[in-house]
Amino acid sequence: MEPVRNIRGKVLPLSRNDVDTDQIIPAKHLKRIERTGFGQFAFEEWRKDPSFVTNDRRYEGAPIMVTGSNFGCGSSREHAPWALQDMGLKAIVASCFADIFRNNCAKIGLLTVELPQPDIDQLIARAEDAPGFEAEVDLESQTVRFGSEVRTFDIDPFIKHSLLNGLDEISLTLQAGDAIDSFEASRPRYKPRTVAAQ
Repeated sequence: MEPVRNIRGKVLPLSRNDVDTDQIIPAKHLKRIERTGFGQFAFEEWRKDPSFVTNDRRYEGAPIMVTGSNFGCGSSREHAPWALQDMGLKAIVASCFADIFRNNCAKIGLLTVELPQPDIDQLIARAEDAPGFEAEVDLESQTVRFGSEVRTFDIDPFIKHSLLNGLDEISLTLQAGDAIDSFEASRPRYKPRTVAAQ
């Protein structure tokens, strides 16, 4: 996983509340065994409307999405964060997220930022009024900057540490490699053993 530190770029405004994971990535695409390539299917039903925001080329390449409350509700599918990350998003800013969705994002390095609703409304309005409007999300200082405005956000210290250092669950486990090896060496030979892949 790549470290997450500072994200700067265009803001993609998605002015909708209660966006569930089936809207983010329809269930029919969950049969794929890869973890990549889901971005083309993100918001598939909504993209059929030519006026849907992701069809507007002026927002192309936006790494930051600002959206309504309760984003990522519904089923716990990991494919939803995969699809959003695969379409180029690096940070999602909302007034609140579904817990499982937020945790799934953290596991792959997709930063979720919670700001009060008035700030969300302001960011969405600015991005809708001026496509190409940019913001900056800085994880180290826990700030969101847009124009002359600066807002701070809270984040779990463990998640912050993991994101800043690019540590997914496997990387975190491997940090205890010496302790794991020591434990395995002291186990009786008749018990099952873990063996590193060659």
